[in-house]
Amino acid sequence: MIVKILGSGCSKCQTLEKIVRELVEELELNAEIVKITDIDEIIECGVMLTPGLIIDDGIVVSGRLPSRDEVESLLKSAIT
Repeated sequence: MIVKILGSGCSKCQTLEKIVRELVEELELNAEIVKITDIDEIIECGVMLTPGLIIDDGIVVSGRLPSRDEVESLLKSAIT
C-alpha cells in the first residue's frame, strides 16, 4: 500500500500526516508513506485543495482534515 499525504506543511497537513503515521503503526499495515509538498506535484496528482490523502493512487480526501476514525476506515478499506 502506498499512502500519499499532500500539503504545503500547514497545521492541517501536519495533523493528517501524524494521524496516518500513527494508524499505520497501530494497525501494523505494510504501507509506504510519502509526503508531497511541491505544489506542482500536488496538482499533478489531481489534488487542487490541501490537505490531500491518496491511497494506492486513489484520491480519498481533498481540501479538508478528515477525522482519525475516517482515516482508519479508509486505510482498512484499502487492504480488503
